[in-house]
Amino acid sequence: MKRTLGLMQPLDTTIPDPALIVLIGAAGSGKSTWASTWPATQVLELDAFRAMVSDCAGDQSATPAAAALLHTALEARLARKLTTVIDATNTEAHVRAGLLDVARSYGMPAVALLVSTPADVCVARQADRSPARAVPEDAVRRQHAETIAAFPHLRDDEGFAHVVLADHMHRLELLLRRAGDTRRADLGWDGGDGLGSLLTVRRFFGSEVLPLWRWRDGSQLACGDRVGEIRLGPDRLVFALRTNVDGAGDLGFDLLVACPVDDDCDAPAWEPVYSVNDLLDAPTSETVCTVHGGPDDVDQEADDRDGDPEGRADLEEQFAAAVRE
Repeated sequence: MKRTLGLMQPLDTTIPDPALIVLIGAAGSGKSTWASTWPATQVLELDAFRAMVSDCAGDQSATPAAAALLHTALEARLARKLTTVIDATNTEAHVRAGLLDVARSYGMPAVALLVSTPADVCVARQADRSPARAVPEDAVRRQHAETIAAFPHLRDDEGFAHVVLADHMHRLELLLRRAGDTRRADLGWDGGDGLGSLLTVRRFFGSEVLPLWRWRDGSQLACGDRVGEIRLGPDRLVFALRTNVDGAGDLGFDLLVACPVDDDCDAPAWEPVYSVNDLLDAPTSETVCTVHGGPDDVDQEADDRDGDPEGRADLEEQFAAAVRE
């Protein structure tokens, strides 16, 4: 499908499948947002390859090595006739020529996808990036100018089979459909098992912890509330799933931590945690021991001094046994 914009060359909205799709645009133009409308396996991002070889996505000195790896992956994919998206600025003609050569050698059509966001917007977006990834203003404006200048030459002079402007693409439906499919799989609506109770774990702590999580069904450590743990080798974090946080019926997790009152106490003490970052900060002053209370609970501390009038030693022994389950 082609349309004409004024007296300019015909505008194309065709993106074959399979094809090599070359994003072209200044840093901050939104190329990665457009790239995300394709499956992640189809996208080769130069920043990701820079991080792979240098541990820093913004390390420009790593660009030659990163580009070499990107080309290796590109050839492997095009040899299998797989659609591949190149997420990089690609504003320099010699960079595009190298990509086109690879596409021709494997008989794959090449699509130039221009993301021509205004230069001022691209510059402003650098302020939201980390110092390592922020691109200097002069470089951003140069890339933007190169993008505009390249447009009339991409088809006839350079050899792209299709030249598409991002402003004329409709890919939101594709992105939402993939997101919907992922959600259906998570919930088990696709006929699979889904994540089940792990949905709550992911909501609080992210997907990375899911392979490390297991429920300790039948544990009485949390007085009837469900107990789970994250374990990796000798490291272990134990949690209680609370189903009525603050009496509001909300879900939440408490982390098992050391007693804030008595270093020798083996009884469970619980610290509310709301994110994976909280796991690094616990324990805090909110910690409450099931035997000694919190650090400001004077009455509990007095009980200890008065010879354990409520049989706390027996309770501590019981809780210690539960922790060792």
